[in-house]
Amino acid sequence: MAGAVPLSRGRPWAILQHVAHEGPGSIAGVLGGAGIAHCVHRLDLGDALPAVDGIGGLVVMGGPMGVHDDTHPWLARERDLLREAVGLDLPILGVCLGAQQLAAALGAEVTTGPDEEVGAGEVELTGPGRRDPVFGPEYHGLSGTTVACVHWHRDTFTLPEGAVHLAATRRFPHQAFRVGARAYGLQFHVEVDPGLAAAWRPLLPDGVTLAGTDVTRIEGAGRRILRRFVDVAVPVAGGVPA
Repeated sequence: MAGAVPLSRGRPWAILQHVAHEGPGSIAGVLGGAGIAHCVHRLDLGDALPAVDGIGGLVVMGGPMGVHDDTHPWLARERDLLREAVGLDLPILGVCLGAQQLAAALGAEVTTGPDEEVGAGEVELTGPGRRDPVFGPEYHGLSGTTVACVHWHRDTFTLPEGAVHLAATRRFPHQAFRVGARAYGLQFHVEVDPGLAAAWRPLLPDGVTLAGTDVTRIEGAGRRILRRFVDVAVPVAGGVPA
């Protein structure tokens, strides 16, 4: 949309957080490093959702609740905000629950899978994922066809109409998608840094661990992906927003 890119850098991005232990992790550092102001909205603590015309981008984090959990009325309002943001071509990153919310906001079905997918792992890039400007460089010379990540979910989703399917696992084939040029939904976590990993370890299911070596590998891949997402979301030419 004409004029949307400069506004995206000028206005603060909103990060919607749903629970104490699922903060933005390395997302905050990547946004800050790109000169993008951001504000975390703790919906679980009663913070209000931002107005879509006051934000430059939208990041929606994960959480243990489900899309259809009517004990959290802000979930429906969050989907409305996501739908509005897509309509305005704002940069959007949905992570885990955030990806499910983005899919549901765009008319896809969110369901509960047969079992959980939890722990350090990988996703396999699809053909379109290998050509995607955010994920493709992981295939072209960095990590092959897979991307290191953390899984922590049981719910899954169908793809919204017109979405580009970017990544899969054997158990949960819909792991990442893109709508338009700047709206990404990731079922998995690439934002995990040492601080976030430390907060998660006591909460993980019995037998699931996050080794330091895994966190280092995931954080490295995640920061590369997040930096490219910002480059795609807010392109810069000659040092100023394009």
